Amino acid sequence: MTSNAPRALITGATSGIGLEFARQLADEGYDLVLVARNEERLRTTTRALAAEFGITAEALVADLGTSPGIAAVCEVLDTRRIDVLVNNAGHGLEGLTLDTPPEKIRAMGTVLYDAVVELSWHAAHAMLERGRGGILNIASLAGITTMGPYAASKSATLVFSESLAGELADTPITVTAVLPGFVKSGFHEVIGADVSAYPSLAWVTAEQVARTALRDARAGKLVSVAGLQYRIAYGVGQILPRPIVRSISTWFRKTRQTSP
Repeated sequence: MTSNAPRALITGATSGIGLEFARQLADEGYDLVLVARNEERLRTTTRALAAEFGITAEALVADLGTSPGIAAVCEVLDTRRIDVLVNNAGHGLEGLTLDTPPEKIRAMGTVLYDAVVELSWHAAHAMLERGRGGILNIASLAGITTMGPYAASKSATLVFSESLAGELADTPITVTAVLPGFVKSGFHEVIGADVSAYPSLAWVTAEQVARTALRDARAGKLVSVAGLQYRIAYGVGQILPRPIVRSISTWFRKTRQTSP
């Protein structure tokens, strides 16, 4: 029996922000298509969400760092009704640009930018045909800084989202770029970054990011920033001269390198 419930497709859905998006949307009655690389964790998450919220949850195992993985998700977007797309799959690097092999930088860019562009393109076309839909692209406040390839990829995602939103301005399709600051999500532990010295004020929760993003997307906002401290930082970042942004980014990067 075909469900009439709205359906969301979420990449990087087994932990952190992606999992919180899945939980909140499931709580609202959305069916889910969850995308991740780790099949065991993905299927466990899918079963748990379906049982907890009484919705239909499907697992799509795909590596968005590869062309076949991206193509598999695009096929779902082309052939299934997806009302909300959340491009959340993450990839990070710990270390300076010149200390990182080019292939690793390229792989990160594929996940953080190339996949976002391609999935958004397919979703937007399908949503235009149905006359409704929403796309949320998880960028980062790092994208307004000059802190290496990660920031560059997130900046590209932000600019792409702004451009796509402009193209869809006169349609019922919304595009929202989500710019988290430091999030208690396990991401930094995965990439081996030591953030133990950061004060509690620096952190927001994945629940806070997802809830703010969904609220902002439904209000038609192009940029969503969770946490007053980060909304202030984003606002300041919009008016600071670029040389000052570069100086602050360099100082912060050096601070991270010398932290115990």
